[in-house]
Amino acid sequence: MSPLVSDQPDTKMEPLISAAHLSKSFHRHNGVTQAVADLSLNVAPGEIYGLVGPDGAGKTTTIRLLCGALRPDPGKKGAAPEISITGIDLLRHTDPARARLGYLAQRFSMYEDLTVLENLRFFAEVRGLKAAEWQPRCLQILDFVGLGEYTGRRAGQLSGGMKQKLGLAAALVHRPQVLLLDEPTTGVDPVTRQDFWQLLIRLVAEEGVAVLVSTPYMDEAARCARVGFMRQGQLLVEGTPQALRRRLNDRILELYGQPLGLLRRVAQADPQVEDAQMFGDRLHLRVQTGAIQSTLNRLSQTIPAAGGQLNQARPIPPGLEDVFIALLEENEAVS
Repeated sequence: MSPLVSDQPDTKMEPLISAAHLSKSFHRHNGVTQAVADLSLNVAPGEIYGLVGPDGAGKTTTIRLLCGALRPDPGKKGAAPEISITGIDLLRHTDPARARLGYLAQRFSMYEDLTVLENLRFFAEVRGLKAAEWQPRCLQILDFVGLGEYTGRRAGQLSGGMKQKLGLAAALVHRPQVLLLDEPTTGVDPVTRQDFWQLLIRLVAEEGVAVLVSTPYMDEAARCARVGFMRQGQLLVEGTPQALRRRLNDRILELYGQPLGLLRRVAQADPQVEDAQMFGDRLHLRVQTGAIQSTLNRLSQTIPAAGGQLNQARPIPPGLEDVFIALLEENEAVS
């Protein structure tokens, strides 16, 4: 399925990640699950591409296909699957292509009984680096990720955030041109997430790598140059965060009041409100095009009449969460 493309960048550079017609099914005890369905995407040098979607959308399977951990199924209707990493055909020349990429899985995959430096040495030597190469490179990359003071600490004694940084260091030790990251900040604290993203942004700026990262966090997706939204194995839409948000310009109302459950029920009953979602102590309403003011006028009367208190109601710029909720509903409506 070809996604709607919004504000596609004119990079004038050959993509470092190029994939076309990727499909993958798994045979389960209860039938066949289509994890990825005819997916195509490209990531340019110096670009961070964010892959987002609900659990089971196919994000992890896509990344595992791109790193060669899984083989794609034969293409349908004569369209053969293609994966190119830095111009090398991954499906025909797997080892040379994989030598150009770094991969960080969801689960911590370091050896917990080895020290930080011993882990990096192991992965460097597996990648074929000689002692003269890996020793300075390991120290350099540990300083880069903020683990330079912990070379002698066992990996099993690291905090969750430090383990993720060690995983990133291992993925970078051989100077890859492509980085595949599968939900790298899931389960770590907000400060560590911020630090991790600062590292990624520095890495892209200084070394021009192409990064494909899956994330469940919309604030992280907003940091990406482009975002692709997946559902049921398909890439539904991709584009810059700014272009995706424009899809809902002048259609989001934020309500603050109490009780919030009552405000939501009243809003959902409004004829021009398409959706009402709780965001913390507030509601985000998606209204029909051109209906912001009329909806505001009605709710200012119907909420007090129902026994609710409306403290504030205002139009706000849409967030990526608003966009993706709308995309899910649109896709469900046509499924």
